[in-house]
Amino acid sequence: MSWIDDPQFRADAPFGPQTLPYGVIPAGIAVRVGDQALPLRPLADHFGPRLGELVAADSLDPLLAAGRPVWSELRARVVELATAVSAPRGASLVGLDDAVLPFRVADYVDFYSSRHHAENVGRIFRPDGDPLLPNWTHIPIGYHGRAGTVVVSGTDVVRPSGQRKTPEGPVFGPSQRLDIEAEVGFVCGGPVRSRLTPSQAADHVFGVALVNDWSARDIQAWEYVPLGPFLGKSFATSVAAWITPLEAFAVARVAPPHGDVLPYLVEEKPWGLDLALEVEWNGVRVSRPPFREMFFSFAQQLAHLSSNGATVRPGDLIASGTVSGPSRDERGSFLELSWGGTEPIALDGVERTFLEDGDTVRITATAPGEDGSLVGLAEVVGTVRPVDER
Repeated sequence: MSWIDDPQFRADAPFGPQTLPYGVIPAGIAVRVGDQALPLRPLADHFGPRLGELVAADSLDPLLAAGRPVWSELRARVVELATAVSAPRGASLVGLDDAVLPFRVADYVDFYSSRHHAENVGRIFRPDGDPLLPNWTHIPIGYHGRAGTVVVSGTDVVRPSGQRKTPEGPVFGPSQRLDIEAEVGFVCGGPVRSRLTPSQAADHVFGVALVNDWSARDIQAWEYVPLGPFLGKSFATSVAAWITPLEAFAVARVAPPHGDVLPYLVEEKPWGLDLALEVEWNGVRVSRPPFREMFFSFAQQLAHLSSNGATVRPGDLIASGTVSGPSRDERGSFLELSWGGTEPIALDGVERTFLEDGDTVRITATAPGEDGSLVGLAEVVGTVRPVDER
């Protein structure tokens, strides 16, 4: 019996003692316990000088830099304090409101590692060609995004403007095909390193957070050849406010469904994850993307990213790419769900294809935990606002 008085702080709920994600609220660094938050700064004396200084910081940045041994030590102490019978001196519970982006995003890389998604997009954009390009099954495809437009869950998303193709030629204006991408993000930390092996990569991932990489499909379709995504992607990427430690997913590991890969991408122990995502559009669940179907794991993505000498640094955010499964109700974007706008989605009796101003999208996820428990990933949510509303 824990001292924490929250009916959701239990093993069969997403944010019980098996999860304990980190975030930053006005009171400083906190861990989520059920539907409340436990600020850690008032508990600094319970952690000792080194850990106490880290939990008293204004953001997770110093903790991200500290590395895996420190992360493990801190998590063990947090579990001990949260599950104690009596409340530790200085402990109090507060609301989850006003959580901020908990770390400074150093670099942002978005991958493209769902075969189902890539094949769907290929069929939509290149109906007369092969759905997958020849390199796709061999290399974790990705692109560098803009760290400066990564925003915390709950931040409104202003409809982007850009060039769009029309029968009369290109025009500039607000996107008419605004979309989502349901993704899983990995927050990096530890010493700055390059040329990681997949086995080393896990020591450079602090935790996991859901991502919505908002996408303007009409802008993207006009600009992406020959160099790939640019304005159609760079306007906003939403990330959850609470980061679930990687250690919480110890029993959720699965083997990615790929075949042979080049030696530098071979995993000694696979780092695919059995995460079950859900996408809600204006409160209606429209998709359940399965992350276990991803072709490449985050460990392989980091190994490839750093294979040319590029570094992995504290604060790097690595996104998985859109998560999609083989069934229509497992597709992680509205581009796929509506098949390029040709197969409308029934939303409360109204046929819809892409996002309209005022629409809200919420993505959640869970994973299996130890002893039958349920590990949660905090929601990532955003509402679309018109381009002239600031």
